[in-house]
Amino acid sequence: MVRVWAWWIPWSAVVALASTPPGSIDAFVAEALPASGAPGIAFAVVDHGAVEAGAQGEILQGSGRALTPDTPFRIGSISKSFTAVLVMQLVEAGQVGLDDAIARHLSAFSDSPGAAITLRQLLSHTSGYATLQGNDRHVDPPGSEDALARQVDRIASWEPAYAPGTRWAYSNANYLVLGALVQEVTGLDYATCVTSRILEPLGMTHSFVADGGVHEGMAVGHVPWFGRRRALDDARTHRVIAPSGGVIASARDTARYLAVMMNGEDDILRAGSKARMMRPASDVAPHYGLGWAIDPAEGTVSHTGVVPGIDTLAVMIPAEQRGVVVLVNGAGGLGFGETAGLFDGVRARALGLEPVGTGGRWGRMALSGGWFLSPWLFLAGVAWAGTHRAAIRAKTGLSGAFSLWFPLLMTLVLAWVSVHLVPRLFGVSLATLHRFQPDLALAMVATAVTGVVWSLVRLGVHHSGRRGASASEGDAIG
Repeated sequence: MVRVWAWWIPWSAVVALASTPPGSIDAFVAEALPASGAPGIAFAVVDHGAVEAGAQGEILQGSGRALTPDTPFRIGSISKSFTAVLVMQLVEAGQVGLDDAIARHLSAFSDSPGAAITLRQLLSHTSGYATLQGNDRHVDPPGSEDALARQVDRIASWEPAYAPGTRWAYSNANYLVLGALVQEVTGLDYATCVTSRILEPLGMTHSFVADGGVHEGMAVGHVPWFGRRRALDDARTHRVIAPSGGVIASARDTARYLAVMMNGEDDILRAGSKARMMRPASDVAPHYGLGWAIDPAEGTVSHTGVVPGIDTLAVMIPAEQRGVVVLVNGAGGLGFGETAGLFDGVRARALGLEPVGTGGRWGRMALSGGWFLSPWLFLAGVAWAGTHRAAIRAKTGLSGAFSLWFPLLMTLVLAWVSVHLVPRLFGVSLATLHRFQPDLALAMVATAVTGVVWSLVRLGVHHSGRRGASASEGDAIG
């Protein structure tokens, strides 16, 4: 989403990566990490099953506690691929079919507007549920054991934004429904399924599933805060989001997972099922498979993850059995303090790919800078109105009325754009945007409020002067 300025932080030593030119990733990170302003990074490279990993920075800024390749991170939407693996295990066991309607397995969908949505459509984000629907705010406590079931009951009551199977739209709702499916078919809770069927078989000993608790040793997320980054106050994990973004894993463990997904062997899944997950799911989803994004031109399969204060990336080149994991415990900003270049540089160096680039940064800086600056300009306008009352009261006629009332119309439009339209363009509500980018959300609200106040103050100054003039004329006549 959105990104901010950098500051100096201490570093821990990085582990050299034998699969890349000596020092290339470590040297790049040592330069790019402070420029990004993120407190720390952990990364791991996979080459034909061999994993080499490293880390720089701190678990919590200023704490002196070094990140390591085994530090658990909330890996965000990379978790969706874990849910997809569980569903494919059920497909292999003959317990579900990819083209089964969800209503066949979840009674909540029996009379639902989404009853005919298939598992394949849920896996590939072609169900019809929109991004904004998937970012619906959860109302249950973080540790509630039945929070997922209750959220899926709510989802079942929704009308899909689009006809199922007609449009690709990324939505967390799809994977929450699939998590509930896994629980219903197996009779086990989601965390138990992930642990027993993926984490333990792969030896992912520094990984677990969100349970509503606070876990010592996890990387702490840091969100942009007016030129710095601020550590999150609430470090709890949330059970309800587990199937869509609640797996917690280290860089080294996640790399082990990628190695197994690329090994072409039958283990947690048959080789054919793994390959199916990494192919386009349908003509409607040419760049998304079953839990993985696909770039046919580049030959990569990948997924990103974004949770408050943490950005993550996992990329594979299955044909070469090479991959990379990048985990950063500082969310990037919009234009300022972006972490996209950090991810791009590690990815390119680890896999020998061309950098994607971060074009358009000046435009993003102008956009976010406008919101940060606007409240101060509006407040300056309020002060000017207070010291230039005579000039405002002197406005008369059609042009005077236009110069007084048009700013009110424009600032009302600006307020609507700031607090309603722009968050929805990100696919979130303003409250959700505040969780990820609190400084930007606050600036947007401040812009909306101060703009309307400025225009109302000008109108108030003008009309108070007219009332005063009318009263004086009345006294003179009397």
